[in-house]
Amino acid sequence: MSQVPNRPGLGRGVRLVWDPVRSGHALLYPEGVLLLDPVAADVVLACDGRRDVAGIVALLARDYAGVAAADVERLLADLHDRRLLAPGEAADRRELPGKATDRRELPGKAADRRELPGKAAGRRDPAPPDGLTPAAWSSAHPHPTGLLAELTYRCPLSCTYCSNPLDIGRYREELTTEQWSSVFAQARAAGVLQLHLSGGEPLLRPDLPELIGRASRLGLYTNLVTSGIPLTADRLAALHRAGLDHLQLSIQDAVRAGADRVAGGPFHDRKLAAATMVRAAGIPLSVNVVLHAGNLARLTGIAELAVTMGADRLELAHAQFYGWALRNRPALMPAPAQVDAAAAAAAEVHARHGDRLEIVYVEPDYHTGTAKPCMNGWAGRQLVIAPNGDALPCLAAGQLPGVAVPSVRTDPLAEVWQHSALFNAFRGTAWMPEPCRSCSLAEVDHGGCRCQAYQLTGDPAATDPACRWSPHHDSVRAAATAASRPRPVAVPRARR
Repeated sequence: MSQVPNRPGLGRGVRLVWDPVRSGHALLYPEGVLLLDPVAADVVLACDGRRDVAGIVALLARDYAGVAAADVERLLADLHDRRLLAPGEAADRRELPGKATDRRELPGKAADRRELPGKAAGRRDPAPPDGLTPAAWSSAHPHPTGLLAELTYRCPLSCTYCSNPLDIGRYREELTTEQWSSVFAQARAAGVLQLHLSGGEPLLRPDLPELIGRASRLGLYTNLVTSGIPLTADRLAALHRAGLDHLQLSIQDAVRAGADRVAGGPFHDRKLAAATMVRAAGIPLSVNVVLHAGNLARLTGIAELAVTMGADRLELAHAQFYGWALRNRPALMPAPAQVDAAAAAAAEVHARHGDRLEIVYVEPDYHTGTAKPCMNGWAGRQLVIAPNGDALPCLAAGQLPGVAVPSVRTDPLAEVWQHSALFNAFRGTAWMPEPCRSCSLAEVDHGGCRCQAYQLTGDPAATDPACRWSPHHDSVRAAATAASRPRPVAVPRARR
């Protein structure tokens, strides 16, 4: 067990909220949601950055019988390991505008004391944000926790590994401000707690501050995924005032020449300037890097750059082959020796900087023989809305044949999530062929990626070829091995 922080409080960028959809508390943080049971919620509520562990235990003992200090310490240590708690001097005590309805008073003053679980007669939970009414639920499907809102596919960059669709022309008719606002309200009513605003480049939407403001007032945790190129100090200040919780900034390489070559222009220095603005504004910053054959040898330098940029979190993710990345797979695919060297470098980087920032290393499934649990299972936790209003279980699901794609322009979001044919096509395990259905990992990797299965086999119900047990795994092994041969020139993403 790791050491419990002294006088723990919420970590940087972490919020504790009351969720009226689930009638419980949740911790919201950059790139994640943790739903809390009532006891865990009371432990977190006691972590105000001033009480020490003994004080937290004593407070809990007033309302619970048989409170064991070791149990409390284990929970606090786990939350600290997840970077959800920090020592009192580093804890985030900011009061966020518009979030008063999420706040609950702690026991300690008799006049303010709330009743704890088990004493429902006297319990009063906070009012929902903006008078939120949970959506009608007529299925056994779990409520979604995350929404990826692809605001636009327009982008100033032309990255060769972009996962956006090849034909972005069909997405030019973007949802309006009011339509997106309705989507956010419907998503929150359905249980969504975290909103990822992405694209393309979401900063190209002039209404982005308004959209963030509306999402924030609904109680959504807002995460902006951006290249940083259109960012100015005034624009960032407006986003911060609107309630932006976190910003994820993409970089392409540790060196200017390599980064600018992939991005398609002199953008590297502007990205570094954007990181400086974000850090000065006090907004939690993640740096996201797509790894491929062209930059993999500089993984250590990329991590060092993220440290100098002041990142709170670094995601080192091998390229996923969808859209333009699939078209450029022969140019992007690393050789096995490169992958082995990168894994060793990632471990070294984590040992050197893991106490300073969170480091996430996403392995390349083409080389590991292990399928990824795409989106944590088909329509299990998250959904995607494309710029034109298409509602999708994942980013690339619009390409799958035989099932109509629902649209938020015409269909209520809760109905789409619960009952649409597309969202139910690959839920659970009943659809799985062998060897997936009998596999001990069926509930872990969910059969892998349906879109990758379709792209590589023509059958979206096939076992993901990335899995070593797939009858199509040889095709993936061949692609990974072919990476050792001379490479073609990558085709830049169209900027239409």
